[in-house]
Amino acid sequence: MKVSDIVSYLESIANPSLQESYDNSGLLIGTGEEEINAVLVSLDLTEEVLDEAIKRGAKMIISHHPIIFTGLKRFNAKSYVQRIVAKAIKNDLVIYAMHTNLDNVSQGVNAALASKLNLLNTRILLPKENQLVKLVTYVPSAEKDKLLDALFLAGAGIIGNYSEASFSSEGYGTFKGNEQSKPKIGVPGKREIVKETRIEVLLNNFQRAQVLEALQRTHPYEEVAYELLNLSQANQDIGSGFIGELPEEMLFEDFMDLLKTNFNLSVIRHTSKLKNKIKKIALCGGAGSFLLSTAIKQKADIFISADFKYHEFFDADNQIVIADIGHYESEQFTSQLLIDKLNEKFRNFAFLLTEVNTNPVKYYK
Repeated sequence: MKVSDIVSYLESIANPSLQESYDNSGLLIGTGEEEINAVLVSLDLTEEVLDEAIKRGAKMIISHHPIIFTGLKRFNAKSYVQRIVAKAIKNDLVIYAMHTNLDNVSQGVNAALASKLNLLNTRILLPKENQLVKLVTYVPSAEKDKLLDALFLAGAGIIGNYSEASFSSEGYGTFKGNEQSKPKIGVPGKREIVKETRIEVLLNNFQRAQVLEALQRTHPYEEVAYELLNLSQANQDIGSGFIGELPEEMLFEDFMDLLKTNFNLSVIRHTSKLKNKIKKIALCGGAGSFLLSTAIKQKADIFISADFKYHEFFDADNQIVIADIGHYESEQFTSQLLIDKLNEKFRNFAFLLTEVNTNPVKYYK
């Protein structure tokens, strides 16, 4: 299989444009044209993981965390990043990272966490604004369904759990072509009046190119009139964190035991117990302290995340329980999530889950 086939599928799940500004997701080493027969998937890319890929015959590594965050100025083997990059290139390995773009989609990292707690009525905790675009175009009414089918196939018209969403209204359009024109309807030099349908569909910013290509390819007119309107409303399917509810209220102590068991935790750093029972759960894989105020506003009973600093625990302000379970621990299910999605798409191909525990933090028991 070509690397580009895998990359194309991964980017249909979580487009690289959804990553945060500080991130460096995407194809880090390789061209996409390489032929491979096995892929190793890991949360982090360490020297041990790299050696594992070579030993197991995997010519591509997909990691959640990018090995390269900033530009490398030297390759003198004085840091683990330099050694990994140099060794990967020397052994013709392809390296791909899928980080905050996978955090920011509704079926990504946080959905995997929520499933481990059997949360119901889940949604994104902080949806992102300025992600949606409305396409408005006009087409002869007889061609409306054909054009809608093409726009939907290109990804337009998806709103939450619904697809093929659009709005149409009827009217009349006029045009007159010059002598160089080749109109689909009418003749050059004569004004034509055509019954047209105004079509409106929503799409994500990152879908612009593919949707406009479908529009131009399918529309019958030589010159296509359309508008793209940026919408400020939040996209409920893109954003940070997750929030949901337990199937039933649980005693605080019972829930903490469940959290330890289901996440295989040896310890949980947390703020004081506030209620005997809890039901509404907010969570964020990785460093999620920036979402604390949002979790409080959403009236969550507990916020599960990682990397809280000492003084940030005070920000709970007796309004919510902070449960810091550790960075690795909060993202440990990401690799299996990717394996499952890839196996569902590409059957009879070797997607290998790393056998290396890459957690740099150890706990003395």
